[in-house]
Amino acid sequence: MTWTEHTVVRDGVRISCRDWSGSGAPVLLLHGLAGHAGEWDTIARSLSPRHRVVAVDQRGHGASTRRPGDVSRAAYVADVAAVVEQLDLHRPVLVGQSLGGHTAMLTAAAHPDLPGGLVLVEAGAGGPSPDVPAEIGAALEAWPRPFPSHRAAVEFFGGGAVGEAWADGLEERDGGWWPRFDRDVTVEALAENARRAFWDEWTGITCPTLVVLGQSGIIPRDETEAMLQRRPETVAMSVPAAGHDVHLEQPETLCRALHEFLEQVAAGTIDR
Repeated sequence: MTWTEHTVVRDGVRISCRDWSGSGAPVLLLHGLAGHAGEWDTIARSLSPRHRVVAVDQRGHGASTRRPGDVSRAAYVADVAAVVEQLDLHRPVLVGQSLGGHTAMLTAAAHPDLPGGLVLVEAGAGGPSPDVPAEIGAALEAWPRPFPSHRAAVEFFGGGAVGEAWADGLEERDGGWWPRFDRDVTVEALAENARRAFWDEWTGITCPTLVVLGQSGIIPRDETEAMLQRRPETVAMSVPAAGHDVHLEQPETLCRALHEFLEQVAAGTIDR
């Protein structure tokens, strides 16, 4: 099965989407910071026989508007709502990794009637982290510009499926392979997360929720424990042999978890 590209426009910003079609209940996939919709291809192929699957290039990333004027958390949330409305996705399950998971969480909090369910992959309520934007900015600055080849990019990103997925997010032009985002825009998108936590938003969510963590991921244990204490009905799982990129490192495990969660949401057998 292949995907079709759709473009959703909101306030002059273009949001590019990969629509994998399917006639079942919809699933909306949101990538993390510096990522792209194609990261979800393996997951989308697995889900699409039973679900309408749409993966989004979030603003400032991939084929979407590269330098939007607004990269606030509210802007990302409004983009999700626009995609849901314009592509006619009725109560989709929102699945997001890292910053995409944070966007999904805030969307579920701001629009309680929008999602049928929520899956956070290596994402949480967070807390003040003033050093993170500078750290992420330095990491992005270390990327070669351009990479001399796709293979060089794969090796830079660690090889294997993870390296391939990150390299596939680059674009070939002017004799090299370039990021499809601008560093300053990407760093600015982290500004609110660096300033505060989002516990009120987390506790306000009313839809069934699954939290998926890599056994060697970056979400602190005390943050996860606090999330489960505040919403004890949340389903949580830890994926062995996985770090922050669970969807790339252990896609089969994540697919099984998603299929089970989606079946439970459809059957109404999972607590809210």
